Amino acid sequence: MQQMTTFKPTVLVAGGAGFIGSHLCEALLYRGHRVICVDSFLSGLRENVLPLTNHPGFTLIEADVTQPLTIGGPVEQVYNLACAASPPQYQADPVHTMMTNVLGCGNLLDLAEAKGARYLQASTSEVYGDPLAHPQTEDYWGNVNCTGPRACYDEGKRAAETMCFDYLRQGRVDVRVARIFNTYGPQMRPDDGRIISNLICQALQDKPMTVYGDGTQTRSFCYVSDLVRGLMALMNVAETPEGAVNLGNPGEFSILELVDIIRDRLPGVAQPVFMALPTDDPQRRQPDITRARTLLGWQPKVPLDEGLGLTIPWFAAQVQVSPAPVPVRTGRVAASSLAR
Repeated sequence: MQQMTTFKPTVLVAGGAGFIGSHLCEALLYRGHRVICVDSFLSGLRENVLPLTNHPGFTLIEADVTQPLTIGGPVEQVYNLACAASPPQYQADPVHTMMTNVLGCGNLLDLAEAKGARYLQASTSEVYGDPLAHPQTEDYWGNVNCTGPRACYDEGKRAAETMCFDYLRQGRVDVRVARIFNTYGPQMRPDDGRIISNLICQALQDKPMTVYGDGTQTRSFCYVSDLVRGLMALMNVAETPEGAVNLGNPGEFSILELVDIIRDRLPGVAQPVFMALPTDDPQRRQPDITRARTLLGWQPKVPLDEGLGLTIPWFAAQVQVSPAPVPVRTGRVAASSLAR
C-alpha cells in the first residue's frame, strides 16, 4: 500500500470491515484520503482491514452505529454501509438489523450534519422486493412484504432512504443514496449465505450445489471493484441527484446459468440439488443503470466470467482446497484496479 503523509479530505466508512466496506477503505486510502473505519464486527471481519492498519491515514474504531458516535476532528464524507447484507446474517437478529438500518442511519446523518459532511447511504435492490417491473428503475416503488422474514432488511433500508431524503429536503445534509445490486468478489465470507459464495464453496468442496426453487429465477452480479468505483463516483458527483441511483451490473443470469459457469471453471464438481424457494425470494432482479450512466458516467467493466475467475481463488484459500487452475491473479483486489 502506498504510504502518504499529505491527505485529502477525511472519510468515515461505517461498516468498513465488511466485504464492500473494506474494499472501499482500501480504495480511499489509495487515493490519498484519511479513512476512519467504524465497525461492530458482528458481520465484518478484522482480517479484512488488518492490512490497512499500518497505513498512517487509517483509523479503526469498534462501535455499533445504533449508538451515537463521537468523532474528533473534521470529517468531510460519510459512507454508511453498516448492516449485514445476506439473509442468514440479517435474519439472525432481525430487530438489531432494523435498528441498524433506522437508528444507525439517523445517528450517522446527525454526525454528517454536525460535521458538515456529505453522506452516502448504501441502500439495496431489496427495496424493490419481488419486483413486478423488469428491469428495475429507480422510479419503481417496489413489491415488498412488510411483515415477512426479509422485512427487517428490506423495510429497514426503505425507512433509511426515507430518512435520508427528509434530511436532504430539510437542507440538513447533502445526501446520496445508492441502491446496490448483488455484488461479489474476494473478501466475502465463506459463510455469507448468498448465492455466489454458497455455490463456489460447495463446488470447491465437491458438495452438491444448492439451488433454491427451479433455478430459473434471475440475478445480476456486479464485481466489487466496479461497485466501489460507482460508490465513489456517486459520492463525488458535484450535483446532488434528486433520487436514488441503481448501482449494479445489468447482465442478467438465471441461477442455473450461474451454476453452469461455476462448473465450467471447476470441472468434476457434484450435480446441483434443488430445495424449496425461501419465503419472499425475488424471481427476477436486474438493474436499469441509465441514471448512473447519465449522472455519473459509470458502468461496470468486469464481466461475470472474469469476476468469478478473480473470486474463486479467494474462496479456495478460505476453505483450504486447491481449485483447478484459472488464469487470474489471487488475493486482495488491488485498489489500482478500480481505475479500469
